Amino acid sequence: MTHEGSERADIVVAGAGYVGLAAAVAIAQSRPGLSITMVDAAPAGVWQRDGRASAVAAAARRMLEQLGCWDEILPQAQPITEMIVTDSRTSDPVRPVFLTFDGEVAEGETFAHMIPNRAMNAALRRRAAELGIAIREGVAVAGFEVGSAAATVRLADGTSIAARLLVAADGVKSRLRDMAGIKTVHWDYGQSGIVCTVAHERPHNGRAEEHFLPAGPFAILPLKPDENGTNRSSIVWTERTAEADRLVAEDDIVFETELELRFGLKLGDIRVDGPRKAWPLGLTLAREFVAPRFALAGDAAHGIHPIAGQGLNLGFKDAAALAQVVVEADRLGEDIGAVDVLERYARWRRFDTVQMGVTTDVLNRMFSNDFGPLRTIRDIGLGMVDRMPALKDFFIRQAAGLAGPAPNLLRGEPI
Repeated sequence: MTHEGSERADIVVAGAGYVGLAAAVAIAQSRPGLSITMVDAAPAGVWQRDGRASAVAAAARRMLEQLGCWDEILPQAQPITEMIVTDSRTSDPVRPVFLTFDGEVAEGETFAHMIPNRAMNAALRRRAAELGIAIREGVAVAGFEVGSAAATVRLADGTSIAARLLVAADGVKSRLRDMAGIKTVHWDYGQSGIVCTVAHERPHNGRAEEHFLPAGPFAILPLKPDENGTNRSSIVWTERTAEADRLVAEDDIVFETELELRFGLKLGDIRVDGPRKAWPLGLTLAREFVAPRFALAGDAAHGIHPIAGQGLNLGFKDAAALAQVVVEADRLGEDIGAVDVLERYARWRRFDTVQMGVTTDVLNRMFSNDFGPLRTIRDIGLGMVDRMPALKDFFIRQAAGLAGPAPNLLRGEPI
């Protein structure tokens, strides 16, 4: 049922983060006849204050290239040329390297890049504007009703939009998911991820490091030097929640002293460059991905531990799969909001999402402890993987998003 006087659109996307933007751009680029409206509850311009960076896998990079965004992002993208994995305690004088990965999945193609969130968002927004996608910022979805032909999406400003399909890409605490009555499987890890940028004396040469410490993984991820040529890296530092909150609240001297214990001195003197913030970590998996005229994408469908750096890339897989299902259905004259159409998307993404959620959960539980016998077993396992090139190649292709069947955009092909 639609309300008289409603605006109309083929698709409404709630949430103007990377996943929502990528899905909207992918659909509009392939089917210009489909009208798309995006609504975002965040105040206008808030994305420009995001100082974080994200690891974008090779498959996601191929998608950004297909969407016409990569050339704009590339000057700020730092390729990860090598990755090392250690397993130790903070007090250990030496951290032996148990596993190393070469950064290439193909000649001249690295398995991932570190990209500032602002740069990625700006490129996707610029492309959305070129395709005529309207973005209404600072406006939340107040509710929606589903009818036989359309969903009526009511906005907090009193307006409403009648749409054939509503896509919820509004984050791990999705209000739209709750409105749709979709339940989740969720548990809290009792950990928080401290995120900040660190300036350091010597260049990182594109090397990423993952140090498994008793409280959780400590990742050092390379960034491009800033405009002054300062060497920089992004830190994702997992601690027990109470300890993380204490560290973030400390002054710079105390925080940097604790950081140095984990970061080490291999890159010379270090200092925190910009704000620091702690994010609670947990596992959230939606029990359903779709409902009549409704689809979840990105963190609204799944929130996982950052231990494997795959959260954003899972979301980009959602965007690519949903766009392909919608575009192909529209080409065939099918109803893009019908449950049987949307179930194709759900079937495509459900197994991969659950598999990654379980994998990150097991890895976090296995490595975020100091139990001696388990440390011995996992270190032997890491060492064995390091001596098996075929297995290492399998893992790197998994991390790059290039294993198994993938949507066209992730293979670098148009829909």
